[in-house]
Amino acid sequence: MNINDIKCLAEVMKKNGISKLEFEDGQIKLHLERNVEYETATSSVEVRREEFFEVEEKESEDRNISEVKAPLVGVFYAAKAPGEPPYVEVGDKVSKGDTLCLIEAMKIMNEIQSDVDGTIEEICVTNGQIVEFGQVLFKIRKN
Repeated sequence: MNINDIKCLAEVMKKNGISKLEFEDGQIKLHLERNVEYETATSSVEVRREEFFEVEEKESEDRNISEVKAPLVGVFYAAKAPGEPPYVEVGDKVSKGDTLCLIEAMKIMNEIQSDVDGTIEEICVTNGQIVEFGQVLFKIRKN
């Protein structure tokens, strides 16, 4: 782990409102903590809670929509490399096992695949965006 990795972790903490992070891998033990005012932390949690309940309500309304959620925290990439076309776009038909995107975590590119056959209804994040565990990435209308 180098200073750039630590700066990246600090930026992820700041963007996602995380106040404390601990990491250990045998050789390195890292403890990052940042000051967060109580009111700021409370209001960001309330917004996230409201967003979560909105997603749950929409999900229950339309059973033909499958949500692909981030299985880990990382950076979302729509394409294999900069300048290349995205894996999928709204309206594209996908099959179970098709690659939808990449999520980079700790310098490892993780392919995210469709678990259903269907049509891309919505792409819920943008290229280069940091995503959280469980965040909805895609909505796919099942065939």
